[in-house]
Amino acid sequence: QVQLVESGGGSVQTGGSLSLSCAASGFPYSCNCMGWFRQVPGKEREGVAQIYTCSGGIPDYSDSVKGRFTISRDNAKNTIGLQMNSLKPEDTAMYFCAAAQRTTCRSGSFDIQWFKHWGQGTQVTVSS
Repeated sequence: QVQLVESGGGSVQTGGSLSLSCAASGFPYSCNCMGWFRQVPGKEREGVAQIYTCSGGIPDYSDSVKGRFTISRDNAKNTIGLQMNSLKPEDTAMYFCAAAQRTTCRSGSFDIQWFKHWGQGTQVTVSS
C-alpha cells in the first residue's frame, strides 16, 4: 500500500525557518517525480517544489518560493524534504507531499493531475 507521511510543520515568526519531511512507503519503484504542494482554505492547491528522485533530477520551484525553499531527496531513506527559509505570512498553508506514477516531473508545471498519491498534510503557520 502506497503511503506518504509528512512531518515537520509548525508555527514560526516571519523570517524564520521550518523543515518538512515526507516519508514514502509501498512504492514498487524508486524513480519518480515527487513534490510539495500547499493549500489555504478557499483556494486551489498550488505547487511549491518538485524533484525527480533519480539521477539527473533538477529541482523545480514556484516563483513564490524560489530562492527561499529547497527541496531535497534521500533515496536511501525514501524521503523528500523541504527546507523553508525566510518564511512569510503568505506561506501559511497546509503543505502536502505528493508523488507521481513512476514518471519524471513536468518541468515548469505543477499539474495536480500529474500527481497520483498524496499525504494528509502538515500545517505551516507564519505569524507577522
